[in-house]
Amino acid sequence: MQRTMKLITSKEILPLLLLVIFTFAALALPTKIAIVLTGIIFVIFSLLKPFESLLYLLIYVAVRPYLIEINPGLKLIGDIITFTLLIRILWTYKFNLKHLLSFKWFELAFFAFLLFGSVIGWVNGVGIMAIIFQVRTFIIMYFVYYFISRSKLPSNWASKFLWTGVALGWLLSIHGLIEKISLRQWLLPEYWKYMPLSAENMVRIYGLSGNPNSLALLMMFSIIAVIVLKLNDSTKQYTKLLNSSFVLFVGILILTFSRGTLIAAAALAIVYILLSKQFVLIKNLVIGSLAAFLLIYLPVNGAVKFVQTMGVEAPQGTVGTLKDRFGQTFEDKNIERMTSNGRVFYLKKGFEIWKDYPITGSGFGTFGGAATISYGSPLYQKYGIDLSIYFENKIYSDNQYIQIITETGSIGVILFAAFLLGMLALFVKTRKSRFSQFMIALWLSTCISGMFYNIWELKVYTLIFFMILGIYAVHQQWYKHTLPTK
Repeated sequence: MQRTMKLITSKEILPLLLLVIFTFAALALPTKIAIVLTGIIFVIFSLLKPFESLLYLLIYVAVRPYLIEINPGLKLIGDIITFTLLIRILWTYKFNLKHLLSFKWFELAFFAFLLFGSVIGWVNGVGIMAIIFQVRTFIIMYFVYYFISRSKLPSNWASKFLWTGVALGWLLSIHGLIEKISLRQWLLPEYWKYMPLSAENMVRIYGLSGNPNSLALLMMFSIIAVIVLKLNDSTKQYTKLLNSSFVLFVGILILTFSRGTLIAAAALAIVYILLSKQFVLIKNLVIGSLAAFLLIYLPVNGAVKFVQTMGVEAPQGTVGTLKDRFGQTFEDKNIERMTSNGRVFYLKKGFEIWKDYPITGSGFGTFGGAATISYGSPLYQKYGIDLSIYFENKIYSDNQYIQIITETGSIGVILFAAFLLGMLALFVKTRKSRFSQFMIALWLSTCISGMFYNIWELKVYTLIFFMILGIYAVHQQWYKHTLPTK
């Protein structure tokens, strides 16, 4: 306990903790004052402490849905930090275009994909603001990678990044447990308390991220952070803290009942263990997961049942099991729902639209992406997609690949494949490195996640992915002209 408190109150961690406390305190401010005050504070903080601001950004993005649901005046903090850092790196390089415009092939493919999808969307009648919104969604977290990969990282920054992941895991876990045991009555915004959820979703923890799948992906990152720290803790001084963190985080991951994330996490673990031959991890993962099931999952469900017996009103289905959750996938009613207005329906409609635009696709802002959530689509009525049957009249394609196929056609698929495979080729090139082996596993896990989520539009995930990729780029010296950013 003493070591933990010493770590929390250290001069390196305390400023970050105080900034997080300030953010939650700012929820009480009037919206306009919150916008101005946070804008000034985070511009200054990002200029003076760029790498600490990145650690804060990790926490902010994870809890942003909760913050802006209570006070919309906090919605610009992430953009303020990101663009301040981007301007800072441009200034650091003194706007030297030779260095600033030095890119790897996967980056060039990514830019080409964004440009192509934008042009086709505009040609097919999508508004310019919708196109900008979609491009921003794809590229905003790449800017974080751009800053990290072109900087000289402080010697202990990667370790601080991992410890921030652990701290974030505890924040999300404690809130998630309160949410679950209180039957979604405590520490939630009013709208979230009474948000209509199906019986299947009522069993899931939504957390500060406001989405069980996003929460699950965040917990997966926190679990990875714990494992890496354990492997590098030669003094064993944080063993108890890391072991308890692992058990808690796995327990919360289970309670999200996120099938897609559990599959992606299993793939990541299997591939990394096979590539690195660290078979001892199997024992640690099995024992830790069993402990999480016995010490977190079962007691929490028991506590929920006890609270219900005390007369606390809650929708039906607040207690469920993993067997129920995975079994529901193959129930007739769920198969029918997926076919009529769910994932299977999106696939069918996506290919229906693609048949009319096989080469170029229909363009950004036309099918199942971030832009269509905010701006609608000029094609939905034509193809019989009735938004009125969906919650808040919004749909995601829930599959990154069908969105890319539909919106950018064969050309876009080739460009996006070049982006993904370009990264993989760089990882494979140095595959004997443990870090490279992890990146291969993470890459595959991310690709699998794309089958269940619009993963490259999900900021809570792309931020983490691009931060890790940025650290890897510095480690591998991809950009040898990097300059220190003090």
